[in-house]
Amino acid sequence: MRLVAARLVRLALVLLAVTAASFSMISLLPGDTVDSVLGAKASAQDREKAREELHLNDPLPVRYVSWLSHATNGDLGKSYRTKQPVAEAIQQRIGLTLELVVLSQLIALLIATPMAIASALRPGKWLDQTSSALSLGMLAAPAYMLAVGMLAVFSAKLHWFSPTGFTRISVNVFDHFRSLTLPSLALALPEVAIYMRLLRSELIDTFQQDYIWFARAKGLGTGAIVRRHALRPSSVGVITVAGVTMGRMIGGTVMVESIFALPGLGGYTIDAITHRDFLALQGAIVVFTVGFVIINFVVDMLYGVLDPRTRI
Repeated sequence: MRLVAARLVRLALVLLAVTAASFSMISLLPGDTVDSVLGAKASAQDREKAREELHLNDPLPVRYVSWLSHATNGDLGKSYRTKQPVAEAIQQRIGLTLELVVLSQLIALLIATPMAIASALRPGKWLDQTSSALSLGMLAAPAYMLAVGMLAVFSAKLHWFSPTGFTRISVNVFDHFRSLTLPSLALALPEVAIYMRLLRSELIDTFQQDYIWFARAKGLGTGAIVRRHALRPSSVGVITVAGVTMGRMIGGTVMVESIFALPGLGGYTIDAITHRDFLALQGAIVVFTVGFVIINFVVDMLYGVLDPRTRI
């Protein structure tokens, strides 16, 4: 409990530091927020009135403390442009972004795990070399480049998927997952290389342990040895990287959602940047930050489940 309490305190300090830093950097964006709200042709009187209403004349620390006091109560303010509460807008969009991240992680792990096992069982053979070459190719391509390439091939040329658009699961389950297939793959493929190489290395090391040789001496088959004795201790490193990756994926959805015109938090963030909507952008950054930090906190707690030695 003492360890959990210490990490919770550290979590709160990290969130405080990140929100303060992001609030400061957002204020440095070029352009004038009043122009986005009223337009460049607004009178000086209207512009000054808008600045007072939006508290843009207040010092930056005063604005941050005011925002933080409201944010701790769940009030992230209202969008300058749409007048919609930021918390409400995020609530409407965060579900799609999280679903996209989870689907991407599942796809990446489902592809990487059998590739890693097959490579680790026969290191240096043609299957291992082919998997390594494929993983390096996937690692070299960023998600947004894969997204554009998939649109060009599977949408524009083969017409297997619609280039844009999103179907909610309440409307049609099949079309819903179909509309998320390409975005999920674009996010997942670069992570396949990381998971595959890491798990392969861990499995090769695990296969050399004495208890694996003892299991083989008892007559256990390769599949049973992998499932019962090798995969679990070898997955600690993958779980660590998966936690970091999932947090990073939440931010990585920004470009992918924009390319596929998905109504998620990523598109909301791009729109906020374009229109200099400070409160909307700050709210989105807070969600990205909280997601990243909480996921890594959960991963830390999972260490003790996967490997009891780490509880010490």
